[in-house]
Amino acid sequence: MLSLAVLAGVTSGATALHKDVTLKVDGKLLESGVFALTVQDVLASHGIEVEPGDIVTPSLDAPAADGQVISVNFKKSVAFDIDGEVRTVLTNAATVAEALASFDALEIDLAEAALSHALSSQLSPEGDRVVITTRKDVALSLMGKSKPVSTTSRTVAELLAEHKVAYDADDRISPSLDTVLTPDAVVKVSKVETQTLTRKEKVEFTVQIKKVGTLWASERRIARTGKDGKAERTYQVVKVNGKVESETLLSENILTKPVTQVEEHGTKTTSQGKKINLARAAMWDKIAKCESGNRWGINTGNGYYGGLQFSKSSWNANGGRDFAAYPHQASRAEQITVANRYYAKAGLRPWSCKP
Repeated sequence: MLSLAVLAGVTSGATALHKDVTLKVDGKLLESGVFALTVQDVLASHGIEVEPGDIVTPSLDAPAADGQVISVNFKKSVAFDIDGEVRTVLTNAATVAEALASFDALEIDLAEAALSHALSSQLSPEGDRVVITTRKDVALSLMGKSKPVSTTSRTVAELLAEHKVAYDADDRISPSLDTVLTPDAVVKVSKVETQTLTRKEKVEFTVQIKKVGTLWASERRIARTGKDGKAERTYQVVKVNGKVESETLLSENILTKPVTQVEEHGTKTTSQGKKINLARAAMWDKIAKCESGNRWGINTGNGYYGGLQFSKSSWNANGGRDFAAYPHQASRAEQITVANRYYAKAGLRPWSCKP
């Protein structure tokens, strides 16, 4: 009888130690039947270890009871990457939504943002990184035409993918594809095309200058007329948004050589000792007064020059170039000398004014 009484007492004690409890670990429910005296015994039976900062409700030394709900919320680190700015919080929250709710001064409209995790996602005790991209207004410029867009894309690359913008390695994208978008950012995509183009073009002639002492310093004479040539040239042409940005010469084949123009430039500055003849000076002064008002250096632009109004052809024909290229560039004495040479041939017939 005694042995039966002892057995009955043991059975009654074991029954008293058995508890049907519910564990809620970081929001996950686990119904369990365990032999335990305290909450700590319940956790130990499930291999759950807690550290400072973890929250256990009821407390670890509280007695375990049937129907009891035991809640464990581990301390965890959550890094919130908000538009490229990382803010880290320590929290006992179970989900992303709970962690955000405990985040002080978080001014984000979650309904207008993109999250890397669902709000209901369970947080890991080892830590999480949650990327949040807020909606922002930016400008998207394609082929030189800009339009405003509202986006929750995080980077330039994501924005282009969102709008199905195709591009290749030659195209120019600014800022770079990995740039994190900011409000009012301007994203530019320029289409770059590189072509090889061959065309026939003229080859401009060059000019060779020869210094000639028989011409006055102000005189120029073409000894040989230049002539353009022709070449076949191949270029690398770069177009940006359909417009030519640059042309680089790759090769050239001369089809017709250009002819160099030869120009003679005078160097003469003095009459080189040519004799002055002032005969009839008084008569020539009277004619000059009538022809030009005695203005020996006049050039009116009517084709006649100097005090005695020589034409250029008459000046050259009578040796005027001994003294100057044009009559008005010569002195009074030199103009009279040339007039006397002309007078010896034709008298006063060339002059409308008579003394």
